[in-house]
Amino acid sequence: MAADQLIRQPYDPLAPSKAAFYSAVLPGLGQVYNKKYWKIPIIYAGMATGIYFYIQNNNDYNRFRDAYKRRLAGFTDDEFYGPGENPVISNDRLIDAQKSAQRNRNISILVAIGFYALNIVDANVDAHLRQYNVSEDLSLQPNVSIDPINARPNYSLSLTFDIE
Repeated sequence: MAADQLIRQPYDPLAPSKAAFYSAVLPGLGQVYNKKYWKIPIIYAGMATGIYFYIQNNNDYNRFRDAYKRRLAGFTDDEFYGPGENPVISNDRLIDAQKSAQRNRNISILVAIGFYALNIVDANVDAHLRQYNVSEDLSLQPNVSIDPINARPNYSLSLTFDIE
């Protein structure tokens, strides 16, 4: 047996489902199972960013909604009213701000859920690819050359399969 040959490991058909299950239970655990530790901070950063902006937009939405409700009740002491008789932000702008904050809040939670789902899919696909035979015996190589007669490019694709 040559030293440069790949050591074949037995195929485990349950490995991808295990990795996906681990990632579903605890995000990043499937990446630990696959020994791809560098992906864990990316997963948690994406989920934390979505959750952070969800909380921020939810707080803004509640501020705008509470100020609007107080104005409907006849109060003029909210944080958006300002000094004097005239409000700095009108009731219509408060309604628009509520809608905008609500839309941004919903997008933020979808981003967090998207990173969670991507975590599961990544663990599953990575576990499948760990068991895939990747060797130098099989290669696919694109090639571009210029035809010297008419100066047009020739595109080709070569597939090499070495049997030893």
